[in-house]
Amino acid sequence: MVEQESHIDTTDGRMDIFVAYPDAEGCHAVVLFYMDSLGIREELRDMARRIAAKGYFVVLPNLYFRQVQASDAAYAEAPFEERIEHARHINNRLVMRDTEAMLRYVETHPRADAGSLGAIGFCMSGAFVFAAAGTFPDSIKCAASIYGVNLVTDGDDSPHLLADRVTGQLYFACAEDDDYVPDRVIEKLDKRLSATELNYCIDWYPGTRHGFAFADREDTYVHASAERLWGRLFAMFERNLR
Repeated sequence: MVEQESHIDTTDGRMDIFVAYPDAEGCHAVVLFYMDSLGIREELRDMARRIAAKGYFVVLPNLYFRQVQASDAAYAEAPFEERIEHARHINNRLVMRDTEAMLRYVETHPRADAGSLGAIGFCMSGAFVFAAAGTFPDSIKCAASIYGVNLVTDGDDSPHLLADRVTGQLYFACAEDDDYVPDRVIEKLDKRLSATELNYCIDWYPGTRHGFAFADREDTYVHASAERLWGRLFAMFERNLR
């Protein structure tokens, strides 16, 4: 497997990224992997490697690049409360600009097949992949939001407002007990999506809480549910990405 730390030029500066893809010759379908609020860390790099091992070109961007580089020791060792504070400085509009830069990057990379592209996002990035699917419908063939927050808000940049523009498949993995994503939000989401012709799935994971897919979170990790999630994600990629 090939893996490397690199950068992408954006309208707001250089965004550091982690890239992983098979060492086999040829182009590989792309998966944009949007980080959760804790930011880039080895756990996410390992998840990117797991996806790449299945034959995909994975791009894991540091969405906090406007405030800090993922390689900075002070960032990597910062406590939970300090790391998530960076989330207050990004939003859907900024991340869509970052996504546009990522799309340009994979369009010019010789090992990436930008015509076959999916996206996944955990926690705060659940909203980002939903928004990206609506903002770049010609590019994103499928997107998965894993216990995504802010999927339906009162803001004028709420991703659910773009639902009519989405053409790819959408998958929403929801924890049964989630303090960050109340059931009423998912009900509103389902009502909005059911009024469209979208190919979507809202999938509940019984006996889980927010963060169940991250092995490093011993208080919430559920191995069986996490593996079920990986199975669903890879099946979605196989259906939609060549």
